[in-house]
Amino acid sequence: MDMRRIVAVLVEEAEQQIQDQVWKLEPSDRALVLDTEAGLRDVVGPPNVQEGLPQIKRLEHLRETLAVLAISLARTHGRLAWFLSGALNALEPVLRWRALPADRGGSFGTVLPSPEEYTEAEDAVRRLQDALAVIAAEMVDLGSVRPNQEANGV
Repeated sequence: MDMRRIVAVLVEEAEQQIQDQVWKLEPSDRALVLDTEAGLRDVVGPPNVQEGLPQIKRLEHLRETLAVLAISLARTHGRLAWFLSGALNALEPVLRWRALPADRGGSFGTVLPSPEEYTEAEDAVRRLQDALAVIAAEMVDLGSVRPNQEANGV
């Protein structure tokens, strides 16, 4: 299963748990979800931007996404932690990638990824970005939002 598919399954499960109210989102987690989403968005940009970068920069950006996810994972617990852990697991192949040739000696088991693999990983990160935005939106309790009283003539 490729990274995009693993992330899609992870996101489907999260959306179902939220819809079924199995995963009751804590307001304290909303800031973390928003920070994580923003961090991922800062690192991996739109396809036309990412694909124009040298492979070493693309790999750098993907490694930074792992750092963003790991830091967020360290700051939470419960279902959000499980979701972030699943996201890290989905992107695990990035840990074995290198952007430079191994001229002399071994490469510690790392491999040179293809351009398609970079695209696959970046697409998976973008899907995570979108999912985190939805999760953050689900955390807003619309029942507590009050309309502007001045707009109603009160």
